[in-house]
Amino acid sequence: MSQPANTTSTIIPCLRYRNALAMIDWLCEAFGFQKNAVYADGDTVHHAQLVYGNGMVMLGSTSNAGEWGKAIVQPDEIGGRETQSACVVVADADAHYARAVAAGATIVIDIADQPYGGRGYACKDPEGHYWWFGSYDPWAEHADA
Repeated sequence: MSQPANTTSTIIPCLRYRNALAMIDWLCEAFGFQKNAVYADGDTVHHAQLVYGNGMVMLGSTSNAGEWGKAIVQPDEIGGRETQSACVVVADADAHYARAVAAGATIVIDIADQPYGGRGYACKDPEGHYWWFGSYDPWAEHADA
């Protein structure tokens, strides 16, 4: 069995956007991400890293060049659906919700206490990618574990 790397975060969601530069700014404003690295030529983002606490998402501009580009579709190309999404642990779900709503996020599951613990909500960003934000920490010990 292969061992994971000894690093801060071993799983990093990757997204592609048609207007990646604008989405980088929006994700920082709406969700509180911070730019860690952005490699771009003009309007094309080859690779960007946004961080939130110890978590990270990587993103780039859409392209159908190469094997990876041919395999990835945007939500509007498949009826507004997604095949995966990021779950982000936040300290205050209500404050995060208010920030996302103020920035224009589309709420798809309203904020609520969750039966497994914590409080959270789901939303879509302007290009249709789904996100879950909540206070439930799956790394914390739980009474029913």
